[in-house]
Amino acid sequence: MVRSFLKDTDFTTAEATEVFSLAHRYKKLRSAGRLDVLQGQSWGLIFFKKSTRTRLSFEAGVYELGGHPMVMNANDLQLSRGETVEDTARIMGRFLHGLVIRTFEQEIVEKFAENSGLPVINALTDLLHPCQSYTDMFTMMEFFSTGEPNVESLKGKKFAFFGDTACNMAYSLALAGGLFGVETVLCGPKEFAPEPVLDKLYKDAKLPKNYRFTTDPEDAAKGANVIYTDVWVSMGKEEEKAERLNTLAPYQVNEKLFKVADKNALFMHCLPAHSGEEVSEGVLRGKHSVIFDQAENRLHVQKAIVSYLVQKNRELARA
Repeated sequence: MVRSFLKDTDFTTAEATEVFSLAHRYKKLRSAGRLDVLQGQSWGLIFFKKSTRTRLSFEAGVYELGGHPMVMNANDLQLSRGETVEDTARIMGRFLHGLVIRTFEQEIVEKFAENSGLPVINALTDLLHPCQSYTDMFTMMEFFSTGEPNVESLKGKKFAFFGDTACNMAYSLALAGGLFGVETVLCGPKEFAPEPVLDKLYKDAKLPKNYRFTTDPEDAAKGANVIYTDVWVSMGKEEEKAERLNTLAPYQVNEKLFKVADKNALFMHCLPAHSGEEVSEGVLRGKHSVIFDQAENRLHVQKAIVSYLVQKNRELARA
């Protein structure tokens, strides 16, 4: 059985702690040059969706680990002409050593994992974005820890997410919060409340529910250590733009929210951001914002996730 990283809960809290420790080490040692973790390996990076941060960080990361990243646009593959995901996965399993996939349905990454025999990493689906949520937790650790980043620094912190709370980022952040003892508040209009799938993800992972939903922005922001938002119009939702902007307008992250948050609260955003929509320009570029630290950490955390999977799968192969 090959291990993959398809959901935030595919690692236990203890395993995620090891991943974060590795990410911290990689960040400190990056200037030392390429590593040999993936020496002789070729990893496929398949993109069904456009990407900036995900593509750059994974392509650079696989290279820096000593591997050969092979970037593929799904439209250039036989998938676009009707070849099944299952057959594509089986073929890739004969050529490659691992896969990173950014796509639409969660079922697609699951099918690649089931049929390729390779470690598969979810680089974003419509359901979850686990690489980003782990990066966000790691970034919080850097700011909240005394000394080296540690998971204990996350316990009891209040994390407030504003906007469309029925989206992949809200779900992944809620799951990660459950893993690491973060009090997660999802705040938005009732039309965009979390769907039952989030509770099912908690149940499947045997996690005690550790999030709540509110329609009251001040309640969500009060005493929060982190205030977070994401774009209101995601890829594929462009036809709903006018309606979404109107409905979500009361949930903009702005200076008013930071007046009731913790005085040292961080502003986070997975980017790209639309200033004046989900976040005010003053907050986006202001003293609370750690968006570029957050973006950089995608590289280090993803390198750690790849390395950890390689290590664990080697141990399984020897067992």
